[in-house]
Amino acid sequence: MSTYINYKLGNLLLSLGFVLCLFSCQTPEKTSMEQASAKPNVLFIMSDDHTTQAFGVYGSRLASLNPTPVLDELGKQGMVFDQVFCNNSICTPSRASIMTGQYPQTNGVLDLDGSLPVEKQYLPTEMKKLGYQTAIIGKWHLKEEPAAFDHYEVLPVQGKYFDPEFRKQGEGSWPDNLVQYEGHSSDIITDLSIEWLKNQRKADQPFFLMHHYKAPHDDFEFAPRYADYLEDTQIPEPGSLYEQPDFGSEATRGKNDSLIHRIGTSVSNRHPYRSYVEQYEISNPETKEATSKAYQEYLKRYLRCVKGVDDNLGRLFDYLKENGLWENTIIIYTGDQGFMLGEHDYMDKRWMYDESMRMPFIMHYPPMIEAGSRSQAIINNTDFAPTMLALAGGEKPGYMQGNSFASVLEGNDEGFDQQSTYYRYWMHLMHHDVPANFGIRTKDYKLIFYYGLPSDMNTIGKKAMGWQDESYTIEQTPAAWEFYDLSKDPEELHNRYNDPAYQETIAKLKEQLRQKREALNETDENFPHIQEVIEAHLND
Repeated sequence: MSTYINYKLGNLLLSLGFVLCLFSCQTPEKTSMEQASAKPNVLFIMSDDHTTQAFGVYGSRLASLNPTPVLDELGKQGMVFDQVFCNNSICTPSRASIMTGQYPQTNGVLDLDGSLPVEKQYLPTEMKKLGYQTAIIGKWHLKEEPAAFDHYEVLPVQGKYFDPEFRKQGEGSWPDNLVQYEGHSSDIITDLSIEWLKNQRKADQPFFLMHHYKAPHDDFEFAPRYADYLEDTQIPEPGSLYEQPDFGSEATRGKNDSLIHRIGTSVSNRHPYRSYVEQYEISNPETKEATSKAYQEYLKRYLRCVKGVDDNLGRLFDYLKENGLWENTIIIYTGDQGFMLGEHDYMDKRWMYDESMRMPFIMHYPPMIEAGSRSQAIINNTDFAPTMLALAGGEKPGYMQGNSFASVLEGNDEGFDQQSTYYRYWMHLMHHDVPANFGIRTKDYKLIFYYGLPSDMNTIGKKAMGWQDESYTIEQTPAAWEFYDLSKDPEELHNRYNDPAYQETIAKLKEQLRQKREALNETDENFPHIQEVIEAHLND
């Protein structure tokens, strides 16, 4: 793939060289066109839990609220990707896959307890080999020191929204190298990135900067200046917040809905110990009006955090434009996963439903990407690192499992022939009571298997979290399949697993799922209790 990119860039350089010859007598200073002839800078921007529903450019039910004008404009000037997915919808594993180009069982980061040592921080290591100055600023969430970067200033674990501390390279030994700033984290992270670009970036090197916001992660603590934003607006509500009779399975609802109050934390008061009706102390909790009030509060807080991110990106982009860096910088914007905004009466992420596993993804690079373009290529977050390396003039290392989709940037979706994406969530009933599951998603179909077991059998019967009601423990939940025809049911409201019309399709998907798990080192040889359940159901 790098040969293809080098060929394209070579032609671009020849054209730019001709233009420069015509105008070289005008000024001895380095022009933006000359900068464009060098290796491109790479700015990778990632927010925490920013889902595609909370954009204008993705055309969701919230688009009319215009929550992301800066990001929408970036998409209009570049390429918007509609089919980008994480392989594990939780912060730490998703970030590890982006950093390594590997799936969780290969890089070893399965859940929130995972960490990424310096020898596995492959993306900055490979970018440095290609001559890049590297930095990461903002959320890291991978525990170990990000020592593979030339510079880092990162939040400890999740970090705080207000007056946050950062662990800063050069301020002592990790993890005690703490500095603190006053203000809101979105503002501060933007300030720190601009300061690095202004005062620490080396003019004779291309840069690779990972700029990561904490927002809009819950508990959605927005900057005070946004307190009135959307205050008098009625936020559109998803129909599935209230009614979804054909959704789910015995794994997510229980036999005869016996687990309906146990599985999946909620907006309504359906879930007994974590719901937004309870958290926001809504009166008359049993009513539809209470659920609506909780949803409105939830979304307004969330979108105020999103607004803070979007406004700050306006500041960051203005700096790039004012300092001749806009044309020669590949800008990538994404979230570390999706997020449930009340769909199916769920909060948080973790689920394999599209709202949770789909990642926003926008790329801007004028020398290569046509303005207003859009891609339907199926992409996984393990593909990010190989793509950035290809655009930087490198080759994909053999240890990376993802693949470069650089050809897609020239409008060639067919050149990236990935027919499906694999997903796996490990944290059985932890935090938000989502059962462990895995599955496969193609363009038109989704097949999910809930195996209902933790990876460690010793956790069965132990308390899931200290703040839970003592009556709730980690237990085995029913194993079951769910199948959705996305071409007819994009909101995943009707589980068609038992529909005779789909049995041939389901059988093919099961075989694809088996093959993909083996190819990606995602089988369960180290977890025989899970393997036994899986084998018993793959042939049912």
